[in-house]
Amino acid sequence: MPQTLKAPRQSAANAGERAVKRLNPRKVTTRRVPVVFDRRIAGTLIGHLASAANGASIARKTSFLREKRGEQIFAPDIDIIDDPLRKRGLRSRPFDAEGVATSVRKVVEAGVLKTWFLDSATARELDLQTTGHAHRGVSSPPSPGPSNLHLAAGAKSAEALIAEIADGFYVTDLIGVGVNLVTGDYSRGASGFWIENGVLTYPVSEVTIAGHLTEIFKSLTPANDLAFRYGTNAPTVRVEGLTVAGH
Repeated sequence: MPQTLKAPRQSAANAGERAVKRLNPRKVTTRRVPVVFDRRIAGTLIGHLASAANGASIARKTSFLREKRGEQIFAPDIDIIDDPLRKRGLRSRPFDAEGVATSVRKVVEAGVLKTWFLDSATARELDLQTTGHAHRGVSSPPSPGPSNLHLAAGAKSAEALIAEIADGFYVTDLIGVGVNLVTGDYSRGASGFWIENGVLTYPVSEVTIAGHLTEIFKSLTPANDLAFRYGTNAPTVRVEGLTVAGH
């Protein structure tokens, strides 16, 4: 069996290094800049897509994506894939909770939103076919949701994405829940490091990053450092023009 966990000593060393780098953080003045999301948290953006493309939200008309199926919502080089058959995936399964066979699907292909996440009930409401995405808890009825979801890696390294930024923000941690999936408004507390002339400089905390998911998706650029560690995965991503609210 391949080794999938880091040695405890290495994990402790990495945690210590991250903690030391964040000592004595500063605040920044409010401005609109490029924002880079570390790959540990970049998957949250793909998670917002999954929630907005959930068949239950579409049927209730509580999603800002409800009329976007078949439309270009990302750049043409973006693919987002749901793979329930990935070996050793945390959410891998040959059948969904309703016994429907699963298959690999491109939720977003060449930037175009191709499908919703549907179970039988939401598919009937929308006059569509189930996509095999039914989930079921111990005592709950089925509801739709993704399996192993990931944003495909891009061509540039994370370092190259950062090197192109003269003034920006590298986010390592997000705080709170400030995403409105009905309107697409996005606002999260954040901390990380300020970017100056392509280099990470000083730590930053107690700021808010804000924008709209429509614009975030359109301007998103993935790096080439995709790693499969969670149910939803993404490489480091850069988003152009988010508002960083400081003091």
